[in-house]
Amino acid sequence: MFELVSKLREENPLVHNITNVVVTNFTANGLLAIGASPVMAYAKEEVAEMASIAGALVLNIGTLSHGEVESMIIAGKAANEKGVPVVLDPVGAGATTFRTDMSRKILKEVKVSIIRGNAAEVANVAGETWTIKGVDAGSGSGSKVGLARKVANQFGITVVITGEQDVISDGKTTYRVANGHPILTKVTGTGCLLSSVIGAFAAIERDHVKAAVTAVSIYGIAAEKAARLTVDKGPGSFQVEFLNQLSKIKEEDESFAKLETINE
Repeated sequence: MFELVSKLREENPLVHNITNVVVTNFTANGLLAIGASPVMAYAKEEVAEMASIAGALVLNIGTLSHGEVESMIIAGKAANEKGVPVVLDPVGAGATTFRTDMSRKILKEVKVSIIRGNAAEVANVAGETWTIKGVDAGSGSGSKVGLARKVANQFGITVVITGEQDVISDGKTTYRVANGHPILTKVTGTGCLLSSVIGAFAAIERDHVKAAVTAVSIYGIAAEKAARLTVDKGPGSFQVEFLNQLSKIKEEDESFAKLETINE
């Protein structure tokens, strides 16, 4: 799968992000580090045009407003018309009625290719019960594997549920990825950047499960390497080194992938 790393850098896909104000700079730098070309465009007057020429569109509801949702839907429909994959990150869905409703509205009006969130966010978008604290997943019944498969089949999309271990499924094929490091939770925007990295790989790979598994794996491996190099320095140093390691990921790093196919 890691041959996609070289392909991404060769093609340098344009990733159109309508994301939240907290993570814009980190997301742009992370996409540049892996070899993609980021653009942040939010105005409803230009989003359709931008989405139409992008390799992927990433919609992130982290700092939500009605105007932003309007732009997301305009961009999403334009992306759909051009066959551009759309990634939805329903940040905090379930924490408030507004976030949950707007996530569902986007899914209803836009053909989303991939949804990426923690278990609570994905569950609440799909009408399942799973507690959430702010934007962090709480407790829930059932397995993440079962949830991923159910939501994938419900919406006809690829589902990426991230956490201590990550689950990727299109309802038929399901993978578990165990790469990563707990310090990722101490840096704002690491989940949001992952959604955009998934978008970058979806821009160059039509098999969205393969694209998502590759993105999640390289992301976790880069985090592990950065954590080892900054073990005595804290999250600030980790954040910088994480970007460095994303830029250094290569095909040979596939040997570090902790990946399994789930048949249960």
